[in-house]
Amino acid sequence: MKPRSPRPFLLAILSGCLGLAALLSAHAQDPATDDANAVATEHVRVSWTDTDNFAETRESRGRGLASTDLLLQQLGKHLSKRAERQLAPGQRLDVRFTDLKLAGGFEPWHGPQYNDVRIIKDIYPPRMELSFTLTAADGSVIASGDRKLRDMGFLTHSTVNSTDNLRYEKRMLDDWLRREFSR
Repeated sequence: MKPRSPRPFLLAILSGCLGLAALLSAHAQDPATDDANAVATEHVRVSWTDTDNFAETRESRGRGLASTDLLLQQLGKHLSKRAERQLAPGQRLDVRFTDLKLAGGFEPWHGPQYNDVRIIKDIYPPRMELSFTLTAADGSVIASGDRKLRDMGFLTHSTVNSTDNLRYEKRMLDDWLRREFSR
């Protein structure tokens, strides 16, 4: 019995790999399909751009914090949950974060023991930049735009959950939702 040539098998694997590479490439080029950078519910989709250029990523520089993507996932889940309550039946909201800076800052000049400590002071307010589109059930655009959010008085407001690391940013998003989408 003559041994089989491995050629057809290798060609099948190669074509499968090329097909998978093309699919992944097309998926990576379309940010709207990038599920790693999105949180979605039935009527709300929250996504974000490349976090390497975010103010938070540049400032924290690996100081033992969660990655900016993980922080945005937490904020996206919060925003999705809260926005679902604000929307009228049939409406859909798409939000895309384009920048993020958490409340607080780093002050390494206090000594090496403070290199990884985020100092919360009123001179380091939380801020975000985002774009959004609100559509009706028929697909028509009701509202859209870019917003720069900043809470200069973030330390003067009471917080519901004082142990949540993202309490200032979540409250800022809640305030924006109330202002922008109150019925």
